[in-house]
Amino acid sequence: MSQNIRWGILGAGKIAKKFASDLRLVKDAELIAIGSRNIDTAQVFARDYPAKYLHGSYEDLVSNPEVDTIYVATTHNFHYEHTMLCLQNGKAVLCEKPFAINAREASAMIALAKEKNIFLMEALWTKFLPHFIKVKELVASGQIGEVKSVLVKFGFKPTEPIAPRIFDPALAGGTMLDIGIYNVFMALGILGKPTEIEAIMTPASTGIDEQCAVTFRYWNGALAQLFSSFASNIATEADIHGSNGRIRLAHRFYAPDTTIEYYPGWIDSKEVIPVEKEAGWGYQYQIRHVCDCLRSGLTESPVMSFADTMLLIETLDAIRAKAGISYEADKVV
Repeated sequence: MSQNIRWGILGAGKIAKKFASDLRLVKDAELIAIGSRNIDTAQVFARDYPAKYLHGSYEDLVSNPEVDTIYVATTHNFHYEHTMLCLQNGKAVLCEKPFAINAREASAMIALAKEKNIFLMEALWTKFLPHFIKVKELVASGQIGEVKSVLVKFGFKPTEPIAPRIFDPALAGGTMLDIGIYNVFMALGILGKPTEIEAIMTPASTGIDEQCAVTFRYWNGALAQLFSSFASNIATEADIHGSNGRIRLAHRFYAPDTTIEYYPGWIDSKEVIPVEKEAGWGYQYQIRHVCDCLRSGLTESPVMSFADTMLLIETLDAIRAKAGISYEADKVV
């Protein structure tokens, strides 16, 4: 593989544009190909994010011999199909979260990557962001003592025109796979795998979850409470409470523009922990990591490992089972 990692993007939506923008910030990486369902969409995308090759089908993209790795940026329901297409054609893959609809799909994707000895990783960008790495360091250092609870909430009321993926069950809509996944990721990242899960949801008119409330219980008495909503605009924050202090991630806890607040004791005694931030949307961190993995000949990320992805998707499956959230993909045996 050349030192200059040549990327293709499969899908030409909003998140693909952010990814393409941040790809420009990564040294020795380039956007070489765009694949969409039709050539017109690819051409429109290329007006702002030029590429050498514009493909009017995903099959043409994965068949391009000059593409080293592909970022799968389609809607949730297509992640399994499109990742498998890439792997079957020998392309390394960075697949946008959620990695798949359920653990059955995720296991098959990982199995094929192992069989073909091809790199595959879930694009859960938060794990690579400086603020999340810093929070993990603070917790591990014992700065807030033993973690007793984690509270995370993420919600917004979609504005018109509402994107179809929000409420359409055929697109795996609902809060849990779209935004609730960040809440679950945060709790797992701080407290690990729960010993017990409780979950309830308020269904939208389409049957999927408009709101979802989740509780994790742990063997040592720690608790995590997670809330996601498309019914109202709520503060998107995360609080980590320890025996000797508290860490709060202010607005957009999952994104690089959040602020780390450290409370060593009294609630009004606050220290803002500085974190160096780069320009861009924040996708460049995971892009650099993938490029480094590919240059090193790795087929699995040491940071976002297959085990990490399986723990996340299995936990999401358990939450959906408890709350009564299901999709067509769950019916496949």
